[in-house]
Amino acid sequence: MSHNRHLAPTRFPIHDLLARRWSPRAFDPAREVSDDVLHRLFEAARWAPSSFNEQPWRFIVARRNIDPAGFEKAIGCLVEPNQVWARQAPVLLLTAISTKFARNGSDNRCAEHDLGLAVGNLSVQATHEGLHIHQMGGVKLDAVKAAYGIPEGFEPLTAIAIGHPTSRATLPPDLKEAEIAPRVRKPFDDMVFSGNWGKASGLF
Repeated sequence: MSHNRHLAPTRFPIHDLLARRWSPRAFDPAREVSDDVLHRLFEAARWAPSSFNEQPWRFIVARRNIDPAGFEKAIGCLVEPNQVWARQAPVLLLTAISTKFARNGSDNRCAEHDLGLAVGNLSVQATHEGLHIHQMGGVKLDAVKAAYGIPEGFEPLTAIAIGHPTSRATLPPDLKEAEIAPRVRKPFDDMVFSGNWGKASGLF
């Protein structure tokens, strides 16, 4: 199946892996993600930069076809609308951060940023592997804490579905259109400033 229609309509040329990255909800449950591929995804995440090299990210892995009970446990931590489609993905990750610096116990205000960098690496590697990921903020955080015994000093944050995309026909009607909706981004002048807040930089 070709997914060229999902190429980012960039104003300036960017790396092909970045242009091809997108976030499907229709995943093929029968196409497994191998151990070798998962090794490479986590290796990519592991080599992300972080403040003071703290590496505050943590991942909980659940695999649909290998550990069905463990997968259902993870699915149960998602808000119900996400459960509908995410249960078809072969791999589900729950993410968490260490909220304190191990070096001195002070608050790590960059922890969420650094988790984002790690997941960005994982996302690009996934695209390289012919996979796609869909990141979710719709997570029942208290359920994650209870289900997995997350200790003091760590906070769950997001979830990530990983797999091979499939036909949008597998989705409920309300999600089918989102799967083929045009990809849009804010114009540069709304995000790149110079001199004062909100003042377009003039670069573009």
